[in-house]
Order: sequence, then C-alpha cells, then structure tokens
Amino acid sequence: MKVIAISGSPRPRGNTSQLIEIVFNAIKEKDNTIETEMIQLAGKIINTCLSCYKCVKNKDNKCIQKDDLNAIYAKMVKADAIIFGAPVYFGDVTGKMRCFIERVGMIAMFNNKAFKRKIGAIVIAKRRQGGIQSLNTVNFLFYISEMIIVGYAIGIGTTPGEVQNDSEGINDAKTLGKNIFWLLNKIHN
Repeated sequence: MKVIAISGSPRPRGNTSQLIEIVFNAIKEKDNTIETEMIQLAGKIINTCLSCYKCVKNKDNKCIQKDDLNAIYAKMVKADAIIFGAPVYFGDVTGKMRCFIERVGMIAMFNNKAFKRKIGAIVIAKRRQGGIQSLNTVNFLFYISEMIIVGYAIGIGTTPGEVQNDSEGINDAKTLGKNIFWLLNKIHN
C-alpha cells in the first residue's frame, strides 16, 4: 500500500510539510510496511490549465503541457491514498496548488475517473482565516473524483515550526494518520 502527499507550500520544510510528516509517522506506527512519499510542489513547474481539452480527447492520462505535473499525476494514479497539504495564502490554497488541482482533476475525470475510490485526506496549515475555503477547494476535487474522504487536520502556525506548538493540530494530524491506516486496511484486507 502507498500513501502520497502533495504539499502545495512554497516552503519545503514549513508547517504544511511538518503536519504531513506527523500524519506519515502515525501511519508508520501502525504499519511500517506502508510506503509513504511527500511530493513538494515547491520548485516544480506547474502551469495553469489551458482549457484545451486534449486530456479529454486523448484519454491517455496525461496533460499535453511539458511541465512537472504528469510525473506527479502518474504517482497519484498508483497510490492508494492521497493527502493534499495546503497552506492558506490569502484565504485559500496557494496559486500553484490551485493550478495543480484543476489540471489533475481534469485529467482524472476524463480518464475513467482515475482517482475513484482512492482515499483522500487534507492537511491545512494556517494563521487565521481561509481554512474552510481551503478545505472546500480540495474537497471539490475529492467529490468530483469520487474519492473516499477520510478527514482533515488543521494546524495553526505562520513561521516554519510554529505549528509544533499547536497541540490540537498535532493530535488531529496523528488521528488522521491512524484513520488513513484503518481505512486502508478495511479496503485492502
């Protein structure tokens, strides 16, 4: 079984990644044979959707754009569970994460619902506002893709590492990891 996380933060070692690691650790505590991988969108080239509908026409599980998206999408298709990690920037997910969601969602939707029945989870790092809007943004991808939503965790923190002081957020991330593990076992055993 494999769980991947897509971190939309421009900070590879920021609060979003730290929360994802807590989720991963909770999964590994239950079963260290479950493979986990974090993919950072930071430093990757993710263009906006061109609305060209080539993914609809070609039905080859690819976008025609030559950036970093197709390699990440291929890993998502192979994963059993996908965690989206999103810091809140100006009330929603980062712009790069939004572009990523729009494109992988289109490719998956028109390629036999490639994410159908995969487990979906969300990790949000935020300062104040925007947590619910960010959850909604990612949840729409999950709903449209017919994924199984296991839950979310929200951590409070602005500067890298500050989320470590949010005991409730840390507990929520641990619980999310345990719930992902539980559901993976129910589906695969």
